[in-house]
Amino acid sequence: MVTVEDQRGGRDGGRGASRVSARTFRGWRWRLGNALVTVFARAGVGPIALLTTTGRKTGRLHTVPVVPIDHAGSRWLVAPYGPVGWVHNALAGGDVVLSYGRQHISYTVREATPTEAGPVLKQYATVATRTRHCFTAGIDDPVEAFVAEASEHPVLELRPALA
Repeated sequence: MVTVEDQRGGRDGGRGASRVSARTFRGWRWRLGNALVTVFARAGVGPIALLTTTGRKTGRLHTVPVVPIDHAGSRWLVAPYGPVGWVHNALAGGDVVLSYGRQHISYTVREATPTEAGPVLKQYATVATRTRHCFTAGIDDPVEAFVAEASEHPVLELRPALA
């Protein structure tokens, strides 16, 4: 996968190794992979769910595959690629729907503090192996390493919506 930083020589101007950026060029393989993941999520297979948010500008519904994490009695969503569209939409609207197969659950969202996000990011990095390259911290690093990069990966707490 080619990133914007790879083309420019990395974040440090080509002086050293660069981490994969949140802005990746997504080719047909990536789109095909997301389409397959969406099919499995709609069938209720695996840990993947579909997150539906309302567009903050258009009001249209947007659905993306996500991997929810249960940690310390709460359910969390991690944005491994940074503050992408679904994060902005979820925070602006405050309400989201998580779908597992035919089961749809409404939640309100709250952005986690870096201290709260650290342990969730560490658990996410061990579970969601496809996105592990997005993290500077390794899975064997202490939680403090994940707290340090929490500002790059928004973590949202999902709270059941009141009926």
